[in-house]
Amino acid sequence: MLSVFMLNCNNAPKKDAVSKTETPNLSEERKVWSVERANDWYDNQPWLIGANFNPSTSINQLEMWQATTFDVETIDKELGWAEAIGMNSMRVYLHDLLFMQDAEGFFKRMDTFLGIAEKHRMKILFVLFDSCWDPFPELGKQRAPKPHVHNSGWVQSPGQKVLQDTTQYNRLEDYTKETVKRFANDSRVLGWDVWNEPDNMTGPSYEKIEISNKVELVEKLLASVFEWARSSNPSQPLTSGIWLGDWSTHEKLATIQQLQIEQSDVISFHNYDDRNSFEERINWLLRYNKPLLCTEYMARPNGSTFQDFLPIAKKHKVAMYNWGLVDGKTQTKYPWDSWTKTYTAEPEVWFHEVFQNDGTPYRNEETAFIKQISSIEKSI
Repeated sequence: MLSVFMLNCNNAPKKDAVSKTETPNLSEERKVWSVERANDWYDNQPWLIGANFNPSTSINQLEMWQATTFDVETIDKELGWAEAIGMNSMRVYLHDLLFMQDAEGFFKRMDTFLGIAEKHRMKILFVLFDSCWDPFPELGKQRAPKPHVHNSGWVQSPGQKVLQDTTQYNRLEDYTKETVKRFANDSRVLGWDVWNEPDNMTGPSYEKIEISNKVELVEKLLASVFEWARSSNPSQPLTSGIWLGDWSTHEKLATIQQLQIEQSDVISFHNYDDRNSFEERINWLLRYNKPLLCTEYMARPNGSTFQDFLPIAKKHKVAMYNWGLVDGKTQTKYPWDSWTKTYTAEPEVWFHEVFQNDGTPYRNEETAFIKQISSIEKSI
């Protein structure tokens, strides 16, 4: 979700989440995975390739997961399109308000989603919190997309009001612990991305209403979120991806980035620049000797493309999740600058997304390449 404007800033299926998941053993303290433990886990994974998934009928996390708009048919269809080109994993955002609204209903829908993903041979990397876009999320019916604007309805978790209200942190703790605990031994869950771009200040899209001390507040809360998630003893890894600045030495990382690296079982990052920048950053992160997951990439006009990035990633066995799968209500075929520049039609070159709304590839050569490099040879 990184923007040029934001510089400030995978057992047999069961019928429900309870039967799918065993209660974690909390008698032993769950620590940050060692290099050996992390690599043992990663050695048992295929080369992970997928996308950040939100069904085309949802403008944001709330619309994806709320009972009245949880679109099983679209999810099944669109994950099928991804499976057909060789994708085997998806990164999917959750939201704290969904737990507050109806925790058991939310968990049941997560279980349903995981069943669909398993049907399509996908493992899911769930995202718990997110610092990008609208700071004022609200439950209920979500607004319509602003015409021709990138991610015009995406919402932060927690929202700004909650972030400033420490009396609500107990609720965030319950959300984190109970969500991770419910799926802590679920083989369909690849891992937990505890906070997306925590130091993102969103930029001109909401610059007049974002609080100046947001990163300071998030940094303190992020440390707690890692602790809360780890206390539920997940069998899957925890991570939070860095995306900004100079990573050439650990000392050059901002304190929040050092926290992200030090508390992550596996290392994740974002890169929307060209192939040279992408490989440079991989080389910088190899010093940690842990598995690397690129949890966001692919912005065609920037030179961040499947053909340029995936061969580099496969060489280094870096897991890859591009932003966007199917053109829909998030409208991320439009670039970040659609917040400050007026568009009246789709851009000549799409920014994100792989498929048009009817399942036709945006570019046949791209989907053919993804299928080939992911070693999927038969037609599905």
